Amino acid sequence: MIDLTTHYAGLKLKSPIIAASSGMTDSMQKIQILEDSGVGAIVLKSLFEEEIIKEMENVANQMMANPLTYPDTYDMFDLVDDKNSVQDYLDLIREAKSKTSVPLIASINCQSDQKWIYFSKKIQNAGADALELNMFIMPSDFDKPNTADIERTYFSVVNEVCRQVSIPVTIKISSYFSNLGPFLQQLSQTRIKGMVLFNRFFAPDYDLDTLDLIPSFVLSTPADIQYTLRWMAIMYNRVDCDLAASTGVHDGNGVIKQILAGANATQIASTLYKNGPAFIKTMHEQIISFMKEREFSKIDDFRGLLSQKHVRNPASFERVQFIKNFRNLTS
Repeated sequence: MIDLTTHYAGLKLKSPIIAASSGMTDSMQKIQILEDSGVGAIVLKSLFEEEIIKEMENVANQMMANPLTYPDTYDMFDLVDDKNSVQDYLDLIREAKSKTSVPLIASINCQSDQKWIYFSKKIQNAGADALELNMFIMPSDFDKPNTADIERTYFSVVNEVCRQVSIPVTIKISSYFSNLGPFLQQLSQTRIKGMVLFNRFFAPDYDLDTLDLIPSFVLSTPADIQYTLRWMAIMYNRVDCDLAASTGVHDGNGVIKQILAGANATQIASTLYKNGPAFIKTMHEQIISFMKEREFSKIDDFRGLLSQKHVRNPASFERVQFIKNFRNLTS
């Protein structure tokens, strides 16, 4: 009997396939379709830090306009009568938890440890099973030339959020760090329960006809898996939290590769846009076929099997192997 069950960030998943934060996870209807398709967990479309702060300011203005409001009733979003993105987000969590059984992971796209932090309690109280912090701080602040200042922000955000909630907190980050391996290791030694390698963010392009700024390469391709695969294999057994792979996982084979490298689970988005949620069944069939052929009965039977720690030649993931292969190509 093939068992696709895995564990990630303290959550038990019936499948190693997680629907990543995207437009495919922003409504109750889409969540139900994903659950029916067999997904292991769902990460809600990200709520932005700026949205939370804006709503805080709206409530503060409302308080000032009504000075008779008793201070103890200042329970942030409960004072807001009109629908807004923040209240909608909490309502979606509540509705999804009442109508589905799949683990639901809320997501906040953030870049500071400022006044939005307390909102993580609201997410927990709404019923989210976990909270993913989607962080990417561009190294373009010339008032902070020291890279250590940027890295400290990640630790500050993680520590502050973890102090606010008891649900598992995970972080989804980029690979843009001056010393990536040690940084990931140190980040894993905080109270986070999971780490997603790596997020995919807006990349600008130019429309030469309209002279407008436009997005480029919004969706990933299967070739994008290679960079994440390398770092997943390197970081396996070197971190103190679970690992999930993101970007470039487009089919069951991509899931298998990331598990072989050491991933507890994988996040998918682009393939959902391209093939629809029904393709998750095909991905499961590919994974099951592989496991039967290799006589693996559960995910942990092959997780990390081809990580840097376990392969015959660990240098396969380092520069020396690149030089060797490059010479073979040019000889």
